[in-house]
Amino acid sequence: MVKSLRRVKIAGLSTYVPPRVLTNADLEKLVDTTDEWILQRTGIRQRHVVDPGVATSDLAKEAAIGALLQAGIGADDLGFIVVGTTTPDTVFPSTACLLQHKLGAHHTWGFDVGAACSGFTYALTTARQMVATGACDHALAVGADVMSSIIDYTDRTTCVLFGDGAGAVVLAPADETEPAIIDFAHEVDGSGGPALCMPAGGSRLPASAETVEKRLHYVKQDGAAVFKFAVRKTEEIARRLLARNGLDPSDLDLFVSHQANRRIITAAAERLGLPDSKVIINLEMYGNTTAATIPLALSDAIQQGRLKRGDLVLLASVGAGFTVGAVLLRWSL
Repeated sequence: MVKSLRRVKIAGLSTYVPPRVLTNADLEKLVDTTDEWILQRTGIRQRHVVDPGVATSDLAKEAAIGALLQAGIGADDLGFIVVGTTTPDTVFPSTACLLQHKLGAHHTWGFDVGAACSGFTYALTTARQMVATGACDHALAVGADVMSSIIDYTDRTTCVLFGDGAGAVVLAPADETEPAIIDFAHEVDGSGGPALCMPAGGSRLPASAETVEKRLHYVKQDGAAVFKFAVRKTEEIARRLLARNGLDPSDLDLFVSHQANRRIITAAAERLGLPDSKVIINLEMYGNTTAATIPLALSDAIQQGRLKRGDLVLLASVGAGFTVGAVLLRWSL
């Protein structure tokens, strides 16, 4: 007998960014760049960065505590934790294990998802499926990254882009009258791997004096290739997911794209025929926080009065891998 899936809602959302701010003016002192150049090409004015010794699990904990509080449950009510991150505290144990311990979530299991900038959509879908199948009643999906730990602050093409942050949602069963997650779509294209990667530190190029000297433990990016793929695939996966559910982009109340670059978001939105009023862009204040950008954007949309209960929302992301993800939902908070 095939067990029917339960409807699943977002029961709590919370975000966290470290207090220290790194402005474009600060970067002007580190590399050959200007505030005008950064703002024109990326839309970023500043980003938040951690102090030395602060790790991804520390940011994730702060976001998770807030999400649990809004959901009205304790850590021991969780049955599953999934953390989308490109910057785990350590290769092992997983950041999910470290977060479980810090929260005191004694009845859960979990793991990390390595999907780069699609980390949150992948984590959200994974957690949703756990609740939908009845594997657990409450799941925690986190997107968190300390990108400043893998950024080369002598490389002006990448150091201006990224910041640190975390976002978390608690998922729970929804009854038939409540807004809920509707559908999802994901894909990968490994041929694009070299366009955005950290070359060393894994099994292919373990850490050595040579890899450190060649600065291979930092993010490397082919910006033009990433831009073209991101714009094309954001539109493609959005249209596919909407069409599968008998919807058109015009039906959306809010489009929440991964916040990598203002030009990517606006180009994809234009292709979808979406007006500015239906698109949230907040990377000006945070930069690209990788797995944390979508929950940060959702939080800001709520604070701005642009997202309310019952709204039809589409989340979309493209990340290193390449990874592509989209989630369609009715907003439940």
